[in-house]
Amino acid sequence: MISDLIKATILGAVEGFTEFLPVSSTGHLLLVGHFLGFESKGKTFEVLVQLGAILAILAVYAHKILALVAGLPREAAARRFVAGVLLAFLPAALVGAFAHSFIKSVLFAPMIVCTTLVAGGLVLLAVDEMKFEVKHPDVMDFTLPMCLKIGLVQCLAMIPGVSRSGATIVGAMALGADKRAAAEFSFWLAMPTMAGAFAYDLFKNYKILEARDVLTIGVGFLAAFLAALVVVRGFLGFVSRRGFKPFAWWRIILGSAGFAGLLLTR
Repeated sequence: MISDLIKATILGAVEGFTEFLPVSSTGHLLLVGHFLGFESKGKTFEVLVQLGAILAILAVYAHKILALVAGLPREAAARRFVAGVLLAFLPAALVGAFAHSFIKSVLFAPMIVCTTLVAGGLVLLAVDEMKFEVKHPDVMDFTLPMCLKIGLVQCLAMIPGVSRSGATIVGAMALGADKRAAAEFSFWLAMPTMAGAFAYDLFKNYKILEARDVLTIGVGFLAAFLAALVVVRGFLGFVSRRGFKPFAWWRIILGSAGFAGLLLTR
């Protein structure tokens, strides 16, 4: 039991540190969990532990959320922004609901994760060199069609290793957002997307959870919350200064190391 709690702490910290970075938190959890020998019933831990990261971003963005809610009755821009986030969330909600079983039973595989980590790293390297025309430097100016297109791109992250934040950031930049605005929109979109995934997975799997599973998830949740607080506070500034190359190379190195580890442990 102690061993499981230590593993849950490590995995929770991994989730928190990687959830909002374009490196795929699910991919990291599956790979690290595989080599730690960690198994969760129905792969519920990997989804439910995201609640810690959700609460971290809610804590950091609390003042912005309250200001946005207060502005809804009188500000058209606030209403358009909220509608845009919900519209961007809709494709993932539909795909996740209909493909939930396939995703968890087939795609949650270490070899797939390694492949998508490396491929995604190469994409980020290419994107970092591209000079996109910036039409939307402010996240509040994203149009509804633009938000829907970002939401469609986010669906690629249903494949572990692709990265939800990475897909939304690249999609937003391709549609005219600058790096900072693209990263910030990925934060906003994470709130309904991750909350929805948490609620749906809990609804589908609560019957198979036991008391020790709840404790393990709770420990992972706390570690994820604390780690995510650090990342959310510093990520936007880091991306503005350094771009995506550090994350791209991290993905390529981790995916390559994962391939080597899987081959050696067969």
